[in-house]
Amino acid sequence: MGQRNKDGMGRTWVGRSGRTRSASPCAWMADAIRVLALAVALLLLIGVLPAGRVGATETESPSATPLRLISLNPSLTAIVVRLGAGDSLVGIDDYSAQVLPELSDLPRVGGLFDPNLEAVVALKPDRVLIVAGVDQETHAARIKKLGLEVEVYANERLDEVLENITRLGRLLGREDVAARRKAEILATRRAVTAATADRPRPATVAIVDRSPLYLVGAETFLDEMLESVGATNLVRRLPAGYPRGSIEWLIAARPELLLDMTPGADEASKFWSRWPSLPAVSAGRVISVEASRVSMPGPDLDDALRSLAVVVHGPEIEQAIDRALEANANADDERTP
Repeated sequence: MGQRNKDGMGRTWVGRSGRTRSASPCAWMADAIRVLALAVALLLLIGVLPAGRVGATETESPSATPLRLISLNPSLTAIVVRLGAGDSLVGIDDYSAQVLPELSDLPRVGGLFDPNLEAVVALKPDRVLIVAGVDQETHAARIKKLGLEVEVYANERLDEVLENITRLGRLLGREDVAARRKAEILATRRAVTAATADRPRPATVAIVDRSPLYLVGAETFLDEMLESVGATNLVRRLPAGYPRGSIEWLIAARPELLLDMTPGADEASKFWSRWPSLPAVSAGRVISVEASRVSMPGPDLDDALRSLAVVVHGPEIEQAIDRALEANANADDERTP
């Protein structure tokens, strides 16, 4: 199956490996020409890229000599940008360029599962950022053998994503910004949990891909977010991670709420109407969820939690979340000496 939940928003952060590169002489020559062209372009670019090219939502004085970073994962790329350090990026993977269009002028070094290691070396980074996983860590080992420093980040569970914000803040000399971002995510999580505590907890199945059918299982940050917003994840009965399901299993599970995050697919309610025995179908609770709003294990999980709460409980839940945030803030102020 390949690694899943490793940041491929085109597949709801579910990636597939296995694509092979041609070994023909023509393909080799084309690769060589591309690497040479990239090297020439870099010689022209060094020292003339304007400061502040990447728009940042946080500001803090950067270190005197910024690190040169290559990110091979869009969630890590997003964290770097959110911390206000986008100018430290000298190269990104292809999908980061799609997710973050403000970085589209940066050199690209290939896909999530098939990075161009020659291009990575040519950019002379101080660090290469990569996520944990069999495929990705194989690339990490190869990059290390080429003499570059690599940092590997796990990002399947919520605590791991939060730790990535802390680690990157430390690496970039932006610890205070990272601490604030982490605190805001945790505050929203507490508020969402409080706002949904007394509401019905629908039996829920979250789908990351229809064909084949892959689901959000236990020990994932999406499962933890479902728990926080007051949804009961029926897929916990299956193996952890992002297990493959079947229509027979889905019908037997009888979900009351079906969240379909399949990207680029037909409207969920239309697709799933062919199985009217599903309680979620008969109750009209089949919802298309925009994967990009909830499925990136990156720096904006507070927004993702709020969006998911609205999907599960309706837009009126936002006022309850705001009240809980205010109450928690007031309580924190009272505890502060």
